[in-house]
Amino acid sequence: MQFYEDIEIGTRLELGSYQFQLDEIKIFAAKFDPQPFHLDEEAAAKGLYGRICASGWHTASIGMKLLVAARKKQREDMQSQGIPVAKTGPSPGFENLKWLKPVYPGDTMTAAMEVTGKRVLATRPEWGMVFNHYAAHNQNGDLVYCYDAKSLVERRVPAGQSA
Repeated sequence: MQFYEDIEIGTRLELGSYQFQLDEIKIFAAKFDPQPFHLDEEAAAKGLYGRICASGWHTASIGMKLLVAARKKQREDMQSQGIPVAKTGPSPGFENLKWLKPVYPGDTMTAAMEVTGKRVLATRPEWGMVFNHYAAHNQNGDLVYCYDAKSLVERRVPAGQSA
């Protein structure tokens, strides 16, 4: 991860792709979102989506899996080039989560994030807050879910201090 000062608004990071399979959709749903349209083909066929689809929480979990893997690769690439890697803190939250299209078995979801803003924290000047927009599309280019998130990123030089 880059230091706060090196992060530019508008920077986009491709997070990767994932293909959903029927068995894993059912396994996830049985454990975490046991609604009939995620578990039962017959019930799903009579429902709003016409067939089984992944839980929105499943799609979000896969999105997080892709984000963690992309960040790990980014960190490893930076370290292999001798570039210092900034610490990151926990996310203070997200907002505007929207599930816009169902994700069906066999669909491939591709996710990306874009930096939309940033600011130094007044109470913790050694950290900056970075604002990101996350979006995932299916293989047809349809937006399936999106959200806005915040993350804490280490600063090279805290405000008020010199290098």
